[in-house]
Amino acid sequence: MTHSPRPARAQWPALAAAGVTVVLWASAFVSIRSAGDVYSPGALALGRLLAASLALGCVLLVRREGLPPRAAWPGIAISGLLWFGVYMVVLNWGEQEVDAGTAAMVVNIGPILIALLGARLLGEALPPRLLAGMAVSFAGAVTVGLSMSGEGSASTLGVLLCLLAAVGYAGGVVSQKPALAHASALQVTTFGCLVGAVACLPFLGQLVSQAERAPLSATLNMLYLGVFPTALAFTTWAYALARTTAGRMGATTYAVPALVVLMSWLALDEVPAALTLAGGALCLAGVAVSRSRARRSGPADTPVAPDAPVADTATGAPDAGATEAGGRQD
Repeated sequence: MTHSPRPARAQWPALAAAGVTVVLWASAFVSIRSAGDVYSPGALALGRLLAASLALGCVLLVRREGLPPRAAWPGIAISGLLWFGVYMVVLNWGEQEVDAGTAAMVVNIGPILIALLGARLLGEALPPRLLAGMAVSFAGAVTVGLSMSGEGSASTLGVLLCLLAAVGYAGGVVSQKPALAHASALQVTTFGCLVGAVACLPFLGQLVSQAERAPLSATLNMLYLGVFPTALAFTTWAYALARTTAGRMGATTYAVPALVVLMSWLALDEVPAALTLAGGALCLAGVAVSRSRARRSGPADTPVAPDAPVADTATGAPDAGATEAGGRQD
């Protein structure tokens, strides 16, 4: 008797949400090129977060979700400070100090740190397929980075800033995961954005003065970064993270370098080299391996009972399909 298809169907919304996230995050690199030429790192981060907070706040009011429960606030505060605050500022700064390829290589340490911290702090498993997939994807990210590095203009400060961004990213994700057990994806993202915006308020003077001189295209790109790669993409990320492990979600982001290559080709007419294409293919192959599952073996004539309902980690309500966070590990 075959397995019930219900659990597989139940995973598609989370996979679709993760897909929306990586596509929008990849598109952010194109917009940052325009806005980053006009706005300083702190001002760009603050403008992006203010736009995201406004958009998310409007949705939160329409949905009448209100404040998150008290138990969710520690995770929201830490992830807001580390991911929405520290990560966005130091990454913008680091990318001004090093070439894009070096930044991509260093920041892509983040998913590895997420898996290790998730295992240590959240008790998540590290199945062989996840580790193998991450190794393949990281090799692909390094390949893409090397192919984009050109003559290499990396500075020690730039590398350290990108490394700090990777640490902030990993710490933010691992802190966010427990909060999603008590609050919705929208609540966690909205108030995480607000925490990050408050942390970036010292850059308000820079934002105001630079906005007065900035061309409209740069300001529109900053607003795009706030509404889509931040407000929408971080919400779909939180939705998917509530239904899987932090390690698997981190591994999924290795699809971003491949998509950046494709988008730069289409939007900026930057024809990628053969090495870049090969690295992008490795990134996607690694994501496929990390998201795959080992086939269960058993006698063909042995009936298999449908998977029992698993509690939805975001709301506490029973979920009709088992999720990865519910114990379906490789």
